[in-house]
Amino acid sequence: MRKLDLLGATAIALLFSAPALAQDVGNPAPQGAPEAGPAPSATADAADTGLGDIVVTAQRKGERLQDVPISVSAFSGDALKAQQINNATQLQLSLPNITFTKTNFTSSSFTIRGIGDLCVGFACDTATGIHVNDMPLLSTRLFETEYFDLERVEVLRGPQGTLFGRNATSGVVNFITARPNLSAFGASGSAEYGNYNSIRGEGMINAPITNTIGVRLAGYYLNRDGFTRNLNPAAKSRIDDRDIYALRGTIRWEPSPNTTLDIIGYYFHENDNRSRIQKQLCHRDPTGILGCQPDRLGYDVSNGNATLATVLSSTEFFRINSPTLAPFGLGSVYGPDLTFGGLTVPTDLRTVNIDFTPTYYAQEYHIMGRLEQQLGDAFKLTLTGGYADNKVDSRTDYNLATDNALTNNPGLLALAFASQAPGSPFANVAKTLIPNGPNGGVCVSNIDSSLTGAFGGNAIKCAPGSTDYDRSQSHARQYSIEGHVDSNLDGPFNFLLGGIYVDQKTTQGNYGVASFGLDYAAGILGAAQTIKQQTGDPTATPPVPGNPAFPSSFLAPPFFFNNTDLFKLKSYGLFGEAYFQASDRLKFTAGLRYSHDQKFVRARSPILSFLVPYGVTDANQSPFIAAYDGDPGRPGNQAFAEREVSFGRLTGRAVVDFKVTPDNLIYASYSRGYKSGGINPPIPTEFNVSETFAPEAVNAFEIGTKNTFANGMIRLNASAFYYQYKNLQLSRIVARTSVNDNTDADIWGVEVEGVLRPDPRWLINLSASYLYTSIKDKFLVDSRDVSGGRSDAVIIKDITNASNCVVTGPNAALANAYVNAFNSGVGLKPTVAVPGTNTTGAYSICTVLASTAANPPSALRAAFGVPAGPLPFSVSDGIPVNIGGNKLPNAPTFKASAGVQYTADLPGGLTLIPRADLTFTGEQYSRSFNDPIDRIPSFTQANAQIQLNGRDDRWFVRAFISNIFDSNSITGQYVTDQSSGLFTNIFTLEPRRYGIAAGFKF
Repeated sequence: MRKLDLLGATAIALLFSAPALAQDVGNPAPQGAPEAGPAPSATADAADTGLGDIVVTAQRKGERLQDVPISVSAFSGDALKAQQINNATQLQLSLPNITFTKTNFTSSSFTIRGIGDLCVGFACDTATGIHVNDMPLLSTRLFETEYFDLERVEVLRGPQGTLFGRNATSGVVNFITARPNLSAFGASGSAEYGNYNSIRGEGMINAPITNTIGVRLAGYYLNRDGFTRNLNPAAKSRIDDRDIYALRGTIRWEPSPNTTLDIIGYYFHENDNRSRIQKQLCHRDPTGILGCQPDRLGYDVSNGNATLATVLSSTEFFRINSPTLAPFGLGSVYGPDLTFGGLTVPTDLRTVNIDFTPTYYAQEYHIMGRLEQQLGDAFKLTLTGGYADNKVDSRTDYNLATDNALTNNPGLLALAFASQAPGSPFANVAKTLIPNGPNGGVCVSNIDSSLTGAFGGNAIKCAPGSTDYDRSQSHARQYSIEGHVDSNLDGPFNFLLGGIYVDQKTTQGNYGVASFGLDYAAGILGAAQTIKQQTGDPTATPPVPGNPAFPSSFLAPPFFFNNTDLFKLKSYGLFGEAYFQASDRLKFTAGLRYSHDQKFVRARSPILSFLVPYGVTDANQSPFIAAYDGDPGRPGNQAFAEREVSFGRLTGRAVVDFKVTPDNLIYASYSRGYKSGGINPPIPTEFNVSETFAPEAVNAFEIGTKNTFANGMIRLNASAFYYQYKNLQLSRIVARTSVNDNTDADIWGVEVEGVLRPDPRWLINLSASYLYTSIKDKFLVDSRDVSGGRSDAVIIKDITNASNCVVTGPNAALANAYVNAFNSGVGLKPTVAVPGTNTTGAYSICTVLASTAANPPSALRAAFGVPAGPLPFSVSDGIPVNIGGNKLPNAPTFKASAGVQYTADLPGGLTLIPRADLTFTGEQYSRSFNDPIDRIPSFTQANAQIQLNGRDDRWFVRAFISNIFDSNSITGQYVTDQSSGLFTNIFTLEPRRYGIAAGFKF
């Protein structure tokens, strides 16, 4: 009750606070008007000093923004241009309690009031619903494209469901495109040139064909050099460039005053060197147990001895498999870091030294129809439906480093020598991976669905050192149909009734990581297995006879391959709202929704998992694939893990709003939001990860006010909210894979938006927000430090899979003694202090440590004085820590923005409009663990422009600058897996940009 009391007191205070922000700037063009002008003209009549009204459809009907009892911000097409908002990265800067960041796997997170896409995976729903003309897009590249020819953008904060598409727990972003104007021909065009050789063009043609049919065509093109400099002379010198374009065509048919049909087609294409990550940060761990220390971020490269590629190609791992393989090891995990040792990292966030140039290909198209049919005077039917298809294929340098050369490597020399023996299975390995000899460069597999890589003749690159890169790709399609009927009855009662059906399918949702160490292990271990099968195993009892006809083979896939072969979603919802106008000033709203979601996933995560004979070009056709088990959670061997789940929930909302005066509205609302659960990828059972995660629910309470003062010169909107989240979905990395857990959280905050126009020439907009988030008690293992901060937990780097586990015992001394005793028996070294933690660590084998403690040999029993039964040691994937009381990721406590523009009238009907915008985003955390290393600093962004408009705004010339202070603003971070060395990928806003633009319209 104390939080609710505080919430109420805060909201009352806001009613009497000073003006402080909104984005609804200027008068929008009416629905269907050309609105082609590339920037706003603030020229106002001397008698009109007020603010224009924006008409929004946040409640599925056209209403003044100030009359809608919902927290919604709206930008007209002109306002987007005025504030230099061309994409989602820039959109977030002018919105209270909203952040946006790219994320690690060709995706992004649009966070509203502390809730974003904290769930990672194809089976996750987005917390923020993305709509185009009210049609939901479940998988879209809209946050990569640039905005063009929009009528407006609406951003609704808070749970949605009784009105909008599928349920969204955080809010909805709705892009409303400009429609044909049937009354007049119109056209517009603009061209822009800026630094980084940026060229941007945009155009529109509006043509009425008849009195009832009109066509509108629009498009844009953007080409620029990369924002990031690469110091490696052997690779492209600039990365993170853009080469994109998009087209949109709209046909409007109005056969009668009661019928409107819009058909909209859209196509987007990108093919460039966009980088999914900006920089990698690490405080190097010299022991290799972790790779990067968990205390702070630095400009180091992770210790390569902590990575899976190094571990699986090490002398120690080969020796454990067979003593005869030890000479083939590329190096020792206890020796120098042959991969990254001695490398330096540029300390500039926009400078790298990489040997693999990123590639990015994306394509999206959708076609949709929207029918509005008036049914007499009292009812209106709206049908919206369409088909959407998008695909993405992205590759980037995995370690953002140029690997050391492997010249004169003893393991490669041993391979070259062994390959010369007649009939040696090592001959195929050498031919594939070192075709030019041990000092002629090493070849790395191309990640593809055949799972054969270089061994199937598909190598991406041969270079002096390993070329480490990853690949993220998917192909998604959806179709949906939605309809609703709105009433317009004469009495106090009205309603909306609707339903929606969505069918989505994603195929080949793949994420892979390639490295020469993985290729090398696949070849060496495959050759060793071939020899064993051909010659038999004389050490077995009884001896196993050989099979000379056994084919020479390698292990597939020779790279990590997280493969979602198929994801299917079938979802429907039935929703409605009832409105009771008790008086001219008082209105009640009540809404209900039933949602049903059914999901199916077919997935697997193979790596060096089964033998494939040389000459087989598709590993899925290997005669030995039956030995692979893609489903560790089910008995027997299955090629894939297949899971199906379904969820159904009833949600709703209730609102009361009261107009104190025609220009002053207050409201209070309660809504219950829902986001369906999903299916985690298949994970080995020893990691204790649930196969599924539960649906997410939120109880949201809000009070707010919308006000217009001083004859329209001041607009002030404010709201205060309190959320109770149940089963909030949070992601973490386990065994090289993102999995999702559920927890509870409380959120509350306040937001204020205002616009001031003291006279026709001045326009000022301001915003501010405060956000408090708190996770309820939840115990999770922190992958950065699985010891949980305890000094008696020994951290193990598993020599067989490069993951970490912990060994605990009665005390630290005994735990270390047990690990040392075990290691001495298998030829591994004793524990050492792990910097950045409170404990020690060692290379060892987690599963064997656990089984040995459970069934110890007599020598260990005697050493620890245990005559019978198991030893007093346990092995687990980590010591859970309580994240209760921590803040949610990407939820800054404070945000504020301000903008001001002035219109100067010049002779000849010309106007000159300078404008400046400033935004501040407070400190936030990248992970729910809230460790000091997770802290993202606050940042400030400033933009400015000056525009000269011709008479009647028929032409314009503009000069602009964005990110004036050239701030390297970090928006998000991602901690990679233990088998990659626990480095941190960071994501940033764009650097300083400036340029000029010119355009026309008629």
